[in-house]
Amino acid sequence: MSDTIIKIDNLVKRFGALTAVNDVSFEVRRGELFAFLGVNGAGKSTTISVLCGQLARDGGSIVVDGANIDDDIERVKRSIGVVFQSSALDRVLGVKDNLKSRAALYGIFGKEFEARYAELDEMLSLKELEKRPVGKLSGGQRRRCDIARALLHKPKILILDEPTTGLDPQTRKTVWGVIGELRKDGELTVFLTTHYMEEAADADYVVVIDRGRVSAKGTPVELKNEYTGDFISFYDRDESELEALGKPIEKISGGFRIEVKNTAEATALIAAHPELFTDYEVSKGKMDDVFLAVQKSNAVGDEERA
Repeated sequence: MSDTIIKIDNLVKRFGALTAVNDVSFEVRRGELFAFLGVNGAGKSTTISVLCGQLARDGGSIVVDGANIDDDIERVKRSIGVVFQSSALDRVLGVKDNLKSRAALYGIFGKEFEARYAELDEMLSLKELEKRPVGKLSGGQRRRCDIARALLHKPKILILDEPTTGLDPQTRKTVWGVIGELRKDGELTVFLTTHYMEEAADADYVVVIDRGRVSAKGTPVELKNEYTGDFISFYDRDESELEALGKPIEKISGGFRIEVKNTAEATALIAAHPELFTDYEVSKGKMDDVFLAVQKSNAVGDEERA
């Protein structure tokens, strides 16, 4: 069995004169948390729609779990469960009735449904919600039910399309707790699209898309090393004292921060100016820093091509 569960080569999708997805290629490995990052309108959801067979593509190829999307679209669809940005459940029906009607679309009835519902309840705590109308649920509760719907047919790939958009921080944490539990056995591949960059910090692999093109890809550490430096934060120094380090100084809450190329440069500064390093910390850049650096690099590239 191949380690690659999704392989997309040179994908193109146009809407009239607009090329929403422009020569996009990437692979997703089996069992990993894959993050597909970009601002709203970058081409993330369009790529997902083509991958799921909801939109026809204008070029390129897609293979999912060994099945070519052109040759066996039904097998591809059975391999995938999708949690969309907006809930796909009936707001009037209760949670269990919603899931029962959705399960019927996959040919799951009677005892088979009850057994699967019990499995999903164990993972997602559905019993306490099962009689409540979906429209009366909180955002986090609704997301749990959306995930249950996507997992009814035991897909190998769970696609989460902006799963925490509009949720408060506590509810976002709850949703991520659920996702972590689902991934414990290592059998489920999670494909995440988001514009919250820090949600990708724990991903196994990240692809950044900008204006329909892949603009960066790698592990979070690889991207941080390539697009950002390390940061040294000082909490007991005046700005004038830090000028001796010869670096631009940024004011932060409770102190000041400078950026260095890497940990080696930070170590050299500590050795050269030990008197300044009494209350400090060294940290890598965040995914937000990576994304801003990628955006800046793209803008420079556009200007050069113009």
